[in-house]
Amino acid sequence: MTAEEVVATMHIGELADRSQMSLRTIRHYDEVGLLKPSGRTDGGFRLYTERDFARLLVIRRMKPLGFTLEAMAELLRVVDALEATEPGQDDTAIRSELVNFIEEAQRRRAKLEEQLAMADEFLALLRAQ
Repeated sequence: MTAEEVVATMHIGELADRSQMSLRTIRHYDEVGLLKPSGRTDGGFRLYTERDFARLLVIRRMKPLGFTLEAMAELLRVVDALEATEPGQDDTAIRSELVNFIEEAQRRRAKLEEQLAMADEFLALLRAQ
């Protein structure tokens, strides 16, 4: 195996620390098929790569927007399909799915922004007392 073929890996604890997510949550994502480890040690411990870490960050960023686990898996499928697309290959359908996710994320972000504004108003009322 050449140096280029060696992929740096990390154990689940490091992945949890870096992503600021719990071990339990990461294990759950593995159990439901959302984030499978890229490998295992001889002792059976999960091994994750930088690519796995990046995928976990996508998941983490979708959580506050209220996306379901199924929607998260679907977005990851779209991202994988786009990465696998060869130059010149027609990716119109996949890109359309991505646009749908972007539009939905924008709607959800706007809703959170409205809720934040209401929370600010509430805090202002309390502070005025």
